[in-house]
Amino acid sequence: MTKRLGPLVLLAALAGAPAAQAQSYPARTITLTVTAAAGGVTDVVARALGQRLAQAWGQQVVIENKGGAAHVVGAQSVAKAAPDGYSLLVAEAGTFTINPTLYGNGKLPYDEEKDFIPITGIVRINQALLGHPSLPANDVRELIELARKTPGELTYGTAGIGSAPHMNMVLFESMTGVKLVPVHYRGAAPALTDVIAGHVKLMSVSVSLALPPFRTGQIKIFGVGSGKRMPLAPDIPTVAENGLPGYEATTWFGLFATAGTPQPIVTKINAEVAKTLADPQFREKFLAPQMFEPMASSPEEFADYIKAQTRKWAKVIHEQKLSIEK
Repeated sequence: MTKRLGPLVLLAALAGAPAAQAQSYPARTITLTVTAAAGGVTDVVARALGQRLAQAWGQQVVIENKGGAAHVVGAQSVAKAAPDGYSLLVAEAGTFTINPTLYGNGKLPYDEEKDFIPITGIVRINQALLGHPSLPANDVRELIELARKTPGELTYGTAGIGSAPHMNMVLFESMTGVKLVPVHYRGAAPALTDVIAGHVKLMSVSVSLALPPFRTGQIKIFGVGSGKRMPLAPDIPTVAENGLPGYEATTWFGLFATAGTPQPIVTKINAEVAKTLADPQFREKFLAPQMFEPMASSPEEFADYIKAQTRKWAKVIHEQKLSIEK
C-alpha cells in the first residue's frame, strides 16, 4: 500500500508546485523589458507600472530598454527568457498585431502565439489626425478631397515602419482610397517637429502630444481617432464624425510573460495590474493627464483582443501590399 501511495503523493506535490510558486512570487528582482528607447510612451507606461508593482510586492522592478527593429529586439529577449515570471515584456500593440504580418511567415525570431502569454492590456491611447496650417483643408472631408486631387503628393510623418503613426495613416489610405507619401523618423517627436516646420504635411500621433502645438496654432487637427469626443478635448470632433465614418486610430500597450510561466503567477500579476489601473489616485495622477485609457482584462480576453486586432491589420497590410524584408 505504501509503495502504491508514493507516486500519488509525488503527483500531488508536483500539482501543488505552481500554486506554491505563486504564493512566494516575487522573491527577487523583476525585469520589465521595454521594446522602445527610454523616454517614449512605452517606457513611461512601464516605469509607472513598475513603480506600483515594486511598492505592492516589496521587490525591485528594473526597467530594461531594448528598442530596435520595430520592437523585435526586446520581444525576442523575453521570448527566450526563463518562464518564471521574473522577465516580463511591456510592448506596444504593433509588436503582436502588426509585425507578424508585416514581416511575413518565418521572418520573426520568435512565434508571437507560442512564445508568449498575454497577461493584460495596460493602457490605450487615442491618436489625432493633424496637419500643417498651410494645408487648404479644414476638416476630414476636405482633406480626403485634397488628397484625391493630388495623389502621391501629400507627405506624412511616422515613427518608423509599422509604428502606430504609420499604420493609422495606412488605415486612412485604405479606407479612403487616397495615396499619401510616408516619411519615416526614429520617433514621433521628431516627426511632429517636422510637421510643425512644414517639412511634412500630415501625421497621426497621440492626442496628448498633438494638443499643445494645436492650442498655439502651430498645427491643425482634423479629428481624433477615438470612438467619441474626448473629455479633455471636447471641442475637437472625431475623424468618424468629421468625414470618415468607422475610422478609429488608437494604439495600446500590454504586458506579456514568457510561454510556460505558471498560470498562478500570471493570474497574480494580472490581478495586481488590474488593481493598479483601478486605483483612483493612479488614474488621477498618471492616466488622466496623459489621456491614457486603462484597459485591464483577463489574460483570455486580452488574447482574444490581440487575435481580432491582428486580423484587422493583416487585412490592411495585405491590401496596401506592405512588408519588411529581412
